Amino acid sequence: MRVLISFFVLIVIGASNFLWAEGLVTRDQVAAATMAWQAAYDSRDPGAIVSMYDAEALFWGTTAKTIAPTPAAVWDYFKDAASRPKARVVIGEHHIRVFGEMAINSGYYTFTDVRDGQAVLKPARFTFVFHRKAGKWLVVAHHSSAMP
Repeated sequence: MRVLISFFVLIVIGASNFLWAEGLVTRDQVAAATMAWQAAYDSRDPGAIVSMYDAEALFWGTTAKTIAPTPAAVWDYFKDAASRPKARVVIGEHHIRVFGEMAINSGYYTFTDVRDGQAVLKPARFTFVFHRKAGKWLVVAHHSSAMP
């Protein structure tokens, strides 16, 4: 009986360790997807930015007056990105929670740009909701708002 209990305990511990390790890998994947979004934003290429979003994504941009519920609307928000070639974003503190094939990353980022030769900083808050499709994490909801 003790051998059976010991075997069961080892299986439970092993399964817990596997799930815990799998969670870390998944968090790392979501962090990498967030950094890929940052790289796409920094590229100033609207196509690269929009490719980070699922076809059914909802996007509420920092300066948007309305929500973007379609890929065309997301494209419209970022269509002039190349006209601001020095604009960048730096992601600060963020917290990732994973729920199977869905993940949420909330935190803050700072947008930077150069206007009239001067650096302009705009801190903002964000929440990305990611969904894993065919092994790739895509944004299905993104809300961003300026810091008060």
